[in-house]
Amino acid sequence: QVQLVESGGGLVQAGGSLRLSCAASGRIISISGMGWYRQAPGKQRELVAAITSGGSINYADSVKGRFTISRDNAKNTVYLQMNSLKPEDTAVYYCHADRVHYRSGHEVKYEYDYWGQGTQVTVSS
Repeated sequence: QVQLVESGGGLVQAGGSLRLSCAASGRIISISGMGWYRQAPGKQRELVAAITSGGSINYADSVKGRFTISRDNAKNTVYLQMNSLKPEDTAVYYCHADRVHYRSGHEVKYEYDYWGQGTQVTVSS
């Protein structure tokens, strides 16, 4: 009913840039928080950046000054601009939606914690 679809991952050299996009589809009325997490091999999934519907933003310390999160509420899409990439940024990046308000048939529902399928970002040294 609601899906998150990421795009924009790939292979880049250290110092390069990538832009990730995540579009939420379905009969969506609103989405509360949206964000990006990442998981490197052998490590736990960690928050990279998050943004509320009102525009409040939170970044992991490791990406502050290099990554920029933004969203287009009308398109239910969140973006992550990643600059000055480092090899330690290599991971699978996942899009997350915190609370999604949507229509299902004649009903209106809320559901929490939607995840995208993940997109690989590889930064070579």
